[in-house]
Amino acid sequence: MVENNSQQLRDEKGKPYHRSAILALILLATFAGTLMQTSLGTALPTLMKGFDIDLATAQQATTWFLLANGVMVPISAYLATRFSTKWLHFVSYGMLLVGIGMSYFTPENSNSWWIFLVGRILAAMAVGIMMPLMQVLILNMFPREQRALAMGISGLVVSMAPAIGPTLSGWILDKNHIVLGITITNSWRNIFVIPLIIIAIAFVLSPFLMKDIIPSKNVKLDVWSLILSCVGFCLFLLGFTNVADNGWGDMKTVILPIIVGLLILIVFIWRQTRLEVPFLDVRVFLNKNFTLPSIALILVTMAMYGVEMMLPTYLQNIHHMSPFESGLTLLAGALTVGLMSPISGSLYNKVGIKRMTFVGFLVLAAGTLPFVFLSSSTPTILITVLYAVRMGGVAIVMMPLTTSAMDALPTEKSTDGTAANNTLRQVSSSIVVAVLTSMTQNVINNNTPSHHFQKADPMAYTQHVLSASMDGFQLAFLTGLIFAVLGIFFVIFLKNEKAGDR
Repeated sequence: MVENNSQQLRDEKGKPYHRSAILALILLATFAGTLMQTSLGTALPTLMKGFDIDLATAQQATTWFLLANGVMVPISAYLATRFSTKWLHFVSYGMLLVGIGMSYFTPENSNSWWIFLVGRILAAMAVGIMMPLMQVLILNMFPREQRALAMGISGLVVSMAPAIGPTLSGWILDKNHIVLGITITNSWRNIFVIPLIIIAIAFVLSPFLMKDIIPSKNVKLDVWSLILSCVGFCLFLLGFTNVADNGWGDMKTVILPIIVGLLILIVFIWRQTRLEVPFLDVRVFLNKNFTLPSIALILVTMAMYGVEMMLPTYLQNIHHMSPFESGLTLLAGALTVGLMSPISGSLYNKVGIKRMTFVGFLVLAAGTLPFVFLSSSTPTILITVLYAVRMGGVAIVMMPLTTSAMDALPTEKSTDGTAANNTLRQVSSSIVVAVLTSMTQNVINNNTPSHHFQKADPMAYTQHVLSASMDGFQLAFLTGLIFAVLGIFFVIFLKNEKAGDR
């Protein structure tokens, strides 16, 4: 990214700033935050043993992170408009630092588990602020013709960190390692060390590098909107999160939270349309050029999770891989995203969103189709290549679609647009994870023979269980393919605009 030295950039207070330095800072901090989203997935058995807790309790480390993160994303629009960009980043980095530190230093006993969870919630709240802020800053710092490339570079970090997280955790927990003469033990605490160091650096640098770039206004907080947003999104996401453990028929933990949460969110949306200065301006969805790319983003998110969610479990249960080995298999996809994101951002400026989206969904569908026919004997190298291909398709469309949606709005609406866009993706990912998990588990349960058959013919029973598992995974992969194909047909509704056409 080249600075325009002939016309020095200045913030809201007239002070000069270097956008490359700010971009590097927010990418560094966001990398630390997104590492925290997925790093504990492979560490649950270790946490169960260390804290002497059961699986349901250990899963709270992930569940409460997702809930707190989802609740904060809509609130980020108000925070970005109301408070100084510089100090909002400083506070969010501080929250992340404290949150990671609390989890890291939690004593290993069941009575102290709540401290670990509070740390996770604080970290999630910080990430929920940082992610939308990163996009808003890019939209405010870069002209339209340069946004796609900048968003592509940010996509490199946002997409790679969650994929690197499980692999890094698996490597740490696998055994003790010696790196540069330093012994890294296989303790769960070491999962937090790298993010802790990174965010500490960002926290120290932010007062010097960050500037007040996003225009701030003395907007009055609508307390009812805040309450409706927090309670509505929390209940709605909590209901879908509980599906994996309790199934769709559980009234208390699934059906009731989803229905009540949805009703509260409907009231929240209605209230926003009545306020002169809304807490979150949902009227951005009246802009067709914003809404259509946002819907396409939901489709690519669901298509991505159709395989990404179930593939590690497939590799561990069917191919008997360790968490570290399954993470390595997925790492090629993360590297492909990292390579393709800046390239797709650059191509968007030349090719246009319609062609980019068509090619991306086509690659995604082509890479997903073979997953429907996977078996227990499919070579790992083939799975690795196919996963890399489909993630290349995701990279081709993800950030260009985000850029196209945000380009449809005036810059002063970027905070509302970013929050609305990220909220949609958060909700859609929670829904598709719940649907895929329940579908897969139901197919496995319905096709698994009774235990009486296990005593009569153990070999045949094992084969039937394997076949039932494959049926469940293939259904999940087929669902991902359907969303990719829907994306191909959805392209006809998009205009083939390039950066700067509007």
